[in-house]
Amino acid sequence: MSSWERFLETFFNRDIIIQYLPDIASGFLVTVELAVLVVLTGIALGLLLAMVRAYQIRPINFVIICTVDVLRSLPPLVLILLFYFGLPNVGVSLSGFMVVWLVLAVVLAAFAEEIFWAGITSIKKGQWEAARSTGLGMTQTLIYVVLPQAIRMTIPPLTNRTIAITKNTALGTVVGVGEILNQATTAQSFSSNASPLMIGAIAYVLLFVPVVVAGRWIEIRFAWKGA
Repeated sequence: MSSWERFLETFFNRDIIIQYLPDIASGFLVTVELAVLVVLTGIALGLLLAMVRAYQIRPINFVIICTVDVLRSLPPLVLILLFYFGLPNVGVSLSGFMVVWLVLAVVLAAFAEEIFWAGITSIKKGQWEAARSTGLGMTQTLIYVVLPQAIRMTIPPLTNRTIAITKNTALGTVVGVGEILNQATTAQSFSSNASPLMIGAIAYVLLFVPVVVAGRWIEIRFAWKGA
């Protein structure tokens, strides 16, 4: 057997691919579902925290800042293991899917909060004062005047951070979530062949390359074009 044939036998074994492709396809769907939930809940929570912080209530801001700093400092894997194995000891039992979703969502929310907050604080004080002078309240000024400008300025860093965190859905394999990596490594163990891992890698490319391209398009289409 030539080197090329050995390579194909190891990484692109046709019979093994056909056998385990349905499992990896199932993992692909789980990964997509998990990623969508993480993005939606993480960005929404981050925006909400930034808006609350804009009211400058010191005790609440102190709690938000401390929580965000801790979440940004800890590796997501540590949080996943802590939640999955630690919460049952206090009577809270969550599935691996729920744990990965919640952990990645709050981590994304922590980074999103800081990004949104940077956008909010970049808006000049004069715009706040001008909006308030027209009779708009604090909440109305924040929603109708400040946030539309702030969000446009935060799109590039927010999309990059979102993509980086959603790729961590692969960490679900350590708590038994049936996502792409879990299905691929399980298939590799049973088949003693690297073909399932290669198919898993291709699945990640098929999933995240369009996300990266879409992120770049969003940055170009909606990003703030200041003077």
